[in-house]
Amino acid sequence: MTLEPTPESTPPEPQAPLGPAADLTRAARTVFWNEREFRAGWRLLVYVLLVSLFTVAGAFLARALHIPHPTRTGFTATSLLAQEGAGIIAVLAAAAIMALLETRPFRVYGLPFTGAFGARFWQGLAWGIAMIAGTMLPIRALGGFSFGELALHGPALWGYAALWSVVFLCVGFYEEFLFRGYTQFTLATGMGFWPAATMLSAAFGAVHLSNGGEDKVGAISVFVIAMFFCLTLRRTGNLWFAVGLHAAFDWGETFLFSVPDSGLVAPGHLLNSALHGPAWLTGGTVGPEGSVINFVVVALAAAIFARVYPAKV
Repeated sequence: MTLEPTPESTPPEPQAPLGPAADLTRAARTVFWNEREFRAGWRLLVYVLLVSLFTVAGAFLARALHIPHPTRTGFTATSLLAQEGAGIIAVLAAAAIMALLETRPFRVYGLPFTGAFGARFWQGLAWGIAMIAGTMLPIRALGGFSFGELALHGPALWGYAALWSVVFLCVGFYEEFLFRGYTQFTLATGMGFWPAATMLSAAFGAVHLSNGGEDKVGAISVFVIAMFFCLTLRRTGNLWFAVGLHAAFDWGETFLFSVPDSGLVAPGHLLNSALHGPAWLTGGTVGPEGSVINFVVVALAAAIFARVYPAKV
């Protein structure tokens, strides 16, 4: 005959740890977890570490293959293409790993495959060309810019035009996703969209100070432009508009108008152009991004964009 255990013979239920151990456990959980998931700051740290790991691996491979890389005083189309291409792989691979760890679809980080190179992207391209033209032509009208003669002819002209298009498309992908893709999404879950946008835009401007011809005014201009990119993300819901705008603006600045881009002048540009006059007008060594005209253009573009692309209710 089997006897049922009496209350006295039943093993006691395991109890949660009490005292200092319980306090330490609760404190650790509060530090690392919120009510839903791993805290945004720690997730961002893991992402940055992954990006750094992939970037170092890419740099090691580039040195082994003797692939040229840009310096703080200049770059070529091929060296920039190699650097930005490796950067794209690093940021996207790291985000793909984080998507698996967080059980989130990759599209929430700003680059959904649906709509890739669709209407928003082409609209961004048009806005980018309009904005750089809207900066350079007033500088020209005020005597601060000369077109000069053609620096390229024949096949070289069209070859460099196409090559720089690919290069700056990669720049747009890399920089937009690095500063307004996974990072923006993750920080926004912890502190809200605009505080995260402000912090990352400030970092974006600060990074540009490493360029040889950049200065504080230029870095502030980059910050302002970055905030405009954040507005396009907020209103369109993804980065395709910003990628197109970023690529077109840089292409127009570097190749079409052949002026310094954040303090750097690249070979293989269309014109033997020149900036001359006061720095407030031309941007000085920074280039037109440091011009007062550019600040006005970005402010007008943001105001127009906010009207054309209203906030979703």
